[in-house]
Amino acid sequence: MKLARRLDHIEPFYVMECAKAAQEIARGPLCDPAQGGRPMIYLNIGEPDFTAAPAVVAAAERCMAAGRTQYTQATGLPALRQAIADWYGTRFGINVPASRIMVTAGASAALQLVTLALIDEGDELLLPDPSYPCNRHFVAAAGGRAVLLPAGPEHRFQLDAEAVARAWGPRTRGVLLASPSNPTGTSIERLEMQRIVQAVRERGGVTLVDEIYLGLSYDEAFGHSALEHADHETDDLIVINSFSKYFGMTGWRLGWLVLPEALVAPVEKLAQNLFICASSIAQHAALACFEPASLAEYERRRDAFRARRDFIVPALERLGFKVPVAPDGAFYVYADVSAHARSSWDFCFEMMRRAQVAMTPGRDFGPATGERFLRLSFASSMAELREAVQRLAQVL
Repeated sequence: MKLARRLDHIEPFYVMECAKAAQEIARGPLCDPAQGGRPMIYLNIGEPDFTAAPAVVAAAERCMAAGRTQYTQATGLPALRQAIADWYGTRFGINVPASRIMVTAGASAALQLVTLALIDEGDELLLPDPSYPCNRHFVAAAGGRAVLLPAGPEHRFQLDAEAVARAWGPRTRGVLLASPSNPTGTSIERLEMQRIVQAVRERGGVTLVDEIYLGLSYDEAFGHSALEHADHETDDLIVINSFSKYFGMTGWRLGWLVLPEALVAPVEKLAQNLFICASSIAQHAALACFEPASLAEYERRRDAFRARRDFIVPALERLGFKVPVAPDGAFYVYADVSAHARSSWDFCFEMMRRAQVAMTPGRDFGPATGERFLRLSFASSMAELREAVQRLAQVL
């Protein structure tokens, strides 16, 4: 069968390849208690162990019982768009009209829609290396080219305005950032974000910011939205967010875009044709995310993630890993394995077999640091983190 050429530009998703390997080992004798094995501890996938809040589950049940399962508008339930807009106001002090919010089938659909709307064949977007691999593949699927710019620990593994200006070329369309970032858990400082937006604006480009971990910021210095720097005269800033991480609704596949007014109708046209709408059940349920009891629960969970971070970072450093930038958000540690191995890929597979601890090698996230660094997710319980550290200590 002849395949489309665009597939040549999309690499395997190594995170999931490693996850499959971990599951295969977990089914074998190393993890079989009857043969003296022990269960695999999964610190490789970025999925919170906290699931949807009770009020959200109850809202979904009421929705199904009442038969409210029909299509919604492609832009999403008006009530949900307004609830998201209100959240920006109360949480971040930002006035975002509900008309600029589009509800999507997860942040992945949001990124697909916006890249299809903005990227022509041969256009380029600048991304940091390291960064989440699927983001560059959305660019490739739209016919564009993701240009990875090495961003080391001295820059918090993030782009800065100077790097953007240096790399800007005749085909550059804009930048695609993530703050907080997967895989590093680091964010872009407020003033630096402003400088980046301004540098892109001066060149007639567009700034796309993936903020799906924004609710899980642990430091007030970084817990801000790029929407602070929006200019309604230029319409050049787009934010992507999701109900998956802070709100614990990973498998519900629900996200949103904050778009310039001029882009709402074009993206709506794409959404109508590609997705029709996001899950109506998930949308009705998500309204309960903004109830006071749910918001209080999310903040309690954020405190729990902070405590896990405060445990795992020094624990890894005591084991000889180097964590050059402590995560200020999300639930990832990006750690240098050089003291133990030349290849993070080989090291992670060795730890699956010898310690029954699954972590993600850096290969997915870009060539600049991928061979030396691994990503550890502390989305698992504190008990599992403690056990994982103990196992790693025994092996190392």
